[in-house]
Amino acid sequence: MLALNLERVLRRIERARLAYSAHQIISLVAVSKYQSAEDILALYECGQRAFGENKVQDLRAKSEILSDVPLEWHFIGTLQENKINALLALQPSLIHSIDSIKLAHAIQKRLGEAKVRALLQVNAANEASKSGVSIESAKEIYEQIQAQCPNIILEGIMSIGAHSPNRADIERSFQLTRDVFDSVQGCGARILSMGMSGDFEIAIAYGANLVRIGSKLFEGAK
Repeated sequence: MLALNLERVLRRIERARLAYSAHQIISLVAVSKYQSAEDILALYECGQRAFGENKVQDLRAKSEILSDVPLEWHFIGTLQENKINALLALQPSLIHSIDSIKLAHAIQKRLGEAKVRALLQVNAANEASKSGVSIESAKEIYEQIQAQCPNIILEGIMSIGAHSPNRADIERSFQLTRDVFDSVQGCGARILSMGMSGDFEIAIAYGANLVRIGSKLFEGAK
């Protein structure tokens, strides 16, 4: 079942990619926040390598169980300052969710000599329920983090599409995120992380090159 799910999702990503640009390269992070270590291992055995967790304690538990497997772990949830040390100890491949200059400074303080790859989270839909910096302040904050937090290697932008039944709202949130991404490409941004199970094809149409998909991959998992 998981192999079939992965094949279907990859086929849909490929169709959307080709419609956008044959030169685009798109990465897939499997969102495993509700899944067991067994299901993560099963999807790994189907060929999936990158997995994303929302909670530090879940990432720790699953990465310990699967420590013999060369998984690429991403942290995609809201990071509380009191969990920074625990997250950094796990050495995630990428933190998607730096959502303020305050959080960036707190991470920088705890990094010591270490470095971490990260994205700046933008609240493109301007929704109270979502974390992230505003569209208007994003470029300035991106540049501030680069200048003030040398051990955070900022590699791009992340956002969550508008929570709306109206496709135009979703498209607008992705377009605004893309505009921010374009504005910081001169600062070395190369990752545009947006699009989830319900809207990843729309996100790809607006230039996403990393999508975070959970339910569509794990449907029918035991």
